[in-house]
Amino acid sequence: MSDYGQGVPSPLDLPFMRSVHDRAAHRRAEAGLVDRLRDDPATRVLRLRGGRVEVAAQAGPPRPVLAPATSEDADGGTWLFLGEHDGAALLALAVPDDGAPDAPGAAGGDGRWAGLRELAGLDDLEQGLLVEAVALAQWHSAHARCPRCGAPTEVRHAGWTRVCTREDRELYPRTDPAVIMAVVDDADRILLGHAAHWPAGRFSTLAGFVEPGEGLEQAVRREVAEETGVVVGTRPDDVVYRGSQAWPFPASLMIGFRARAVATAVRVDDDEITEARWFTRAALLAAVGSGEVGLPGRQSIARALVEEWYGAELPG
Repeated sequence: MSDYGQGVPSPLDLPFMRSVHDRAAHRRAEAGLVDRLRDDPATRVLRLRGGRVEVAAQAGPPRPVLAPATSEDADGGTWLFLGEHDGAALLALAVPDDGAPDAPGAAGGDGRWAGLRELAGLDDLEQGLLVEAVALAQWHSAHARCPRCGAPTEVRHAGWTRVCTREDRELYPRTDPAVIMAVVDDADRILLGHAAHWPAGRFSTLAGFVEPGEGLEQAVRREVAEETGVVVGTRPDDVVYRGSQAWPFPASLMIGFRARAVATAVRVDDDEITEARWFTRAALLAAVGSGEVGLPGRQSIARALVEEWYGAELPG
């Protein structure tokens, strides 16, 4: 069913990494760039509200609205230059979520706003724009003040930096690296864990943030040992890179690995992970089919890692 243990397979094809637009970073320092682009009818604007995107009124799954700027666009929002595609500039307008009921926005919208994980069937342009815009908007919402002195910060470089108004110090968007791994033993079983805050029955691959002064392979071994007591081997091919995916909830970069366990006894930490189990392919298929086990969503790198080991798509 799978050649998972035979050499190093091709990199994973991950949905959030299928960007096709040009970020055109060289244009970010242009004076008045956003103001000029807002007045250009060819420019397309993606509208965000507290990390959710405005979606179009249509039959079927919701799709994000990409429409020219209008007089209804909030002046109090943060404008972000996302790049260019097919000769058109691409902007995002991020406004805070004030808790008010959803209301219609741009032409083509019907007042609905959806989170990135709620959207399915997006094309590569939409996927790339949404991941970029949500990640950047989340960073702005958390950095209205300087983390060192507490002074207000101002948006610069078309939304790609903020500047402390007291110290004139530039702040740049940050990404938090996290490792995520499909741990497999010599019997070709996969180790999946249940996090304390998840609904009953949900299982996924293990994951955790990289600590200061730590390499990625070190983080894989440490996280697996801390959370489950399972020991990952120290040979170079015991931890193999499989791909990475931005995960802007709020600012993670998930770096995926395949890891080989050399000691398989499970001892969960009961803090982050309350249960961890080894699954054969037949056992996992049966557990998912019966509803005993729920897997992570199809947009996640965790699902891709599990299905790569399994050798095919799993139900659910």
